[in-house]
Amino acid sequence: MKSFFDKSYQTPLWFKEKELSKKVLSQQVSRRNLLKSAAGATGVIALPVFSLDSQAQNSLAKSKKTDPWLTLEVTLAHLLPVSATGPSSADINALAYLYQVMTVQPTSAQEKEFIVKGVGWLNSFANSKYNKTFVQLSFDEKELLLRGISRSSAGENWLNTLLNYIFEAMLTPPAYGGNPNGIGWQWLEHQGGFPLPKAGQRYFELPSRGKAKNQIAIREIEPTKESNRLVNIPLIKRTNKA
Repeated sequence: MKSFFDKSYQTPLWFKEKELSKKVLSQQVSRRNLLKSAAGATGVIALPVFSLDSQAQNSLAKSKKTDPWLTLEVTLAHLLPVSATGPSSADINALAYLYQVMTVQPTSAQEKEFIVKGVGWLNSFANSKYNKTFVQLSFDEKELLLRGISRSSAGENWLNTLLNYIFEAMLTPPAYGGNPNGIGWQWLEHQGGFPLPKAGQRYFELPSRGKAKNQIAIREIEPTKESNRLVNIPLIKRTNKA
């Protein structure tokens, strides 16, 4: 593919599995109202995210000065801009969330490639229309450009992918890195689940389900003498608490 408008594009399986029930860019409601309407259905789920340590923060600070992170930050800011009525993408740490999705979280290589290539396609489209990169455009020019790519399947999927991560950054437990101090929950008037995960208890720090099952219960056979014969008594040995 060379652009969002390549007719050979077909929605990939990874996107179908993550696709929202609504086509967010085609709804006749504001993006903020869409977030609020989805809170009841999505807010109760502890969405995966990773906190940024100092090394990762420094890495992101350097990375976002160039593409793809420069354009991704500006795109996220346009999708959820600064407003007096609610938090912005910067307030919910949307870029930091996406950075961890791309660099730490076990995200599919196809999805990461799609996000990065989308930045190139977006800038190529901006250059063809305005002879500028996306970050150099005015707010109105950015809006027209994003609406333009949303008319293609690839463009709509790319924007929906970024919007999905805005949802997650808005709704994630703070221990994972997004939603600092529960700012998203406060705005949505949502009560997070309890107890909230802490460092060392986040899903990516836990053993896999199969491994955990083996650690929690190990059946041992102990020979015991009874009535002049040996019998096997199954014992449950707990080696790890859930």
